[in-house]
Amino acid sequence: MGYIDGKWAPLIMMTVIHMINGMVNALIKKVLDGGINHMVIATYRLGISTFFLLPIAYFWERKTRPKLTISISCQLFISALFGASLVLYFYLLGLSYTSATLGSAFTAIMPALTFIMALIFRFEKLNMKTKVGYCIVLGTMISLGGALVLTMYQGIPLTNSQEQASTLNHLTKHAHWTKGCIFLFISVMFFSSWMLIQAKVNVNYPCPYSSTVILSAFGSGCTRNVYGGNIMVY
Repeated sequence: MGYIDGKWAPLIMMTVIHMINGMVNALIKKVLDGGINHMVIATYRLGISTFFLLPIAYFWERKTRPKLTISISCQLFISALFGASLVLYFYLLGLSYTSATLGSAFTAIMPALTFIMALIFRFEKLNMKTKVGYCIVLGTMISLGGALVLTMYQGIPLTNSQEQASTLNHLTKHAHWTKGCIFLFISVMFFSSWMLIQAKVNVNYPCPYSSTVILSAFGSGCTRNVYGGNIMVY
């Protein structure tokens, strides 16, 4: 029984995380449709993360945390720029043009993009002579193909309202949908890049909680400055 629990635990945790992520996307989409600027959401999201993780990082890793040098600080700043500020900026912007379902679907192509970037920068090696290598390439192509289909095909209307029947309105919606998909794709590319950057950072600064706190703090500061320093809910 313990073997079964241990075997299925990662799958169960990934399923729960994806369910929570879907609910969060739905709530954020509702807030975006209500008129809240996406940079406000990004700033508060990173700020709240910093606030709650700071005491955990301080007490949990105070004995194992290495010295924070200028070099490590620069690496963490770059990591925050790619993995927090730019990711949230383009993701929330894309979400405002599309839907929560599409936002969640686009995150599924992140492993494929990460694998491609890892090959380009020689983080990974691929042996096409094995079944594993063949399946990896096939899965990557299917994942990227699915993202392309989601971008080009918006689906059929479920009602016959005049608004949906308007050709001009349909073209405008399609343009917004395509624009949103592009923004979501850019966001996933930045997140995949961050995975590679953070992998290097973890070697020099192997403190996940402290690293996340610093990353969130840097990211919150970047998004706040991009919005002009006037963060408020209106």
